[in-house]
Amino acid sequence: MANQDEHFKKVIAHAKEYGYIFQSSEIYDGLSAVYDYGQNGAELKKNIREYWWKAMVQMHENIVGIDAAIFMHPTTWKASGHVDAFNDPLIDNKDSKKRYRADVLVEDYVAKIEAKIEKEVEKAAKRFGEAFNKEQFLETNTKVLEYQDKATSILKRLGKSLEEENLMDVKALIEELEIADPDTGSKNWTDVKQFNLMFGTKLGATAETAMDLYLRPETAQGIFVNFLNVQKTGRMKIPFGIAQTGKAFRNEIVARQFIFRMREFEQMEMQFFIKPGTQKEWYEHWKETRLKWHLSLGMGENNYRFHDHEKLAHYADAACDIEFKFPFGFKELEGIHSRTDFDLGNHEKFSGKKLQYFDPEENKSYIPYVLETSIGLDRMFLATFSNSLTEEILEDGSTRTVLRLPAVLAPTKAAVLPLIKKDGLPEIARSIIDELKWDFNVTYDEKDAVGRRYRRQDAAGTPFCITVDHQTKEDNKVTIRHRDTMVQKRVNITDLREIILQEVDMRYWLQKM
Repeated sequence: MANQDEHFKKVIAHAKEYGYIFQSSEIYDGLSAVYDYGQNGAELKKNIREYWWKAMVQMHENIVGIDAAIFMHPTTWKASGHVDAFNDPLIDNKDSKKRYRADVLVEDYVAKIEAKIEKEVEKAAKRFGEAFNKEQFLETNTKVLEYQDKATSILKRLGKSLEEENLMDVKALIEELEIADPDTGSKNWTDVKQFNLMFGTKLGATAETAMDLYLRPETAQGIFVNFLNVQKTGRMKIPFGIAQTGKAFRNEIVARQFIFRMREFEQMEMQFFIKPGTQKEWYEHWKETRLKWHLSLGMGENNYRFHDHEKLAHYADAACDIEFKFPFGFKELEGIHSRTDFDLGNHEKFSGKKLQYFDPEENKSYIPYVLETSIGLDRMFLATFSNSLTEEILEDGSTRTVLRLPAVLAPTKAAVLPLIKKDGLPEIARSIIDELKWDFNVTYDEKDAVGRRYRRQDAAGTPFCITVDHQTKEDNKVTIRHRDTMVQKRVNITDLREIILQEVDMRYWLQKM
């Protein structure tokens, strides 16, 4: 756990040092749980968004994208259930005066049990070496089975209590597990209370005539209210999907863990409209498809797992998360939900407008069911960044910090470096940049010795360094160095575009799906 905490601190520090993420309003001492994306962070975020959009929209004939407004008619949120049911269970510690999410306290307790299981696995792997069978060990080891049973039992009880809104039992569970305030160790808790997460605002010229509005807590409702507009204008036939990316806002009282849980964040969502009765097969389809998308980035299959929901949302008949192994443990990265006909049905009821699809094959109209995939763009950013940051000991004993971002997502694809700042080398380097910048984000770097420049670009996540030297003037060749392997190769300047393209092209990466 100490190593995880240390790594997470390095992630946060590195993100600032290399222009990825800054504290919002930092010169005014910052704003809690709100962050700004710097010059490199904005590029990485854009590249993740485009990688998702290409896979989700461009590669599917029956999925289209929209961009709905953040402001929506307030009845939208009554129909969606957010006004009545969009709450977090909060608990205060009477001694420290700090507030926590009750469910997160319990989940963190379970995460410690899971960490114990991992330790048992690591010890056994060392003991048995190549003969170690992890799957068999997890299924047969007495201590591990006890840990697993305890974790499952706790989560089931928590899920049931939350589903039944039995907040007294949530507090009782916290007390029975002897969960303490993480900062002070105090176990003196208040009762658990529900807190609505939506930000309220007003629309209108005067206070007397202003309409009460909400900042949207999710992007999905903008898709549902535009279902018929898209279906009719696009002549879409079921099954079809509508995707969008955009900002959402939640008044997280216990926002923490850097950009993992923020008050202003971005989602990438797709609502897939299907015939009632087919939701089980589509649920499995999108679970498999979305996991393949994640795995295509090569961040390690062991870092992902599915987690089925014990407590289902009010609209769902099946739900699971794709969890990722963040520096602070496995946490939700993407949700896949079978939402039934709740959303369109409720919007039809509250608006008085018919939101049905006429199926020519069935020769009847019906309210479609919905299968949702929803991923947090900021969480995907954190997963990618934290997984990529590594320190390695080189053969000469020195340490290299390298940000091994998937090349397709890297903010800058190549840095062009003149060996020295004279003899016409900077001019050649600039001419290479002028040629490559039409296809890639490239940068010029002439300060310090070339070795230090390599290290700087490694830490920034740049996949390629291209060095112009005196020989370049003779043979029109440069040295290209790969970030991950540090292998250097002499190539023709005219071949650079194709060499880089083979490594960073989305086609190459998405074909892994």
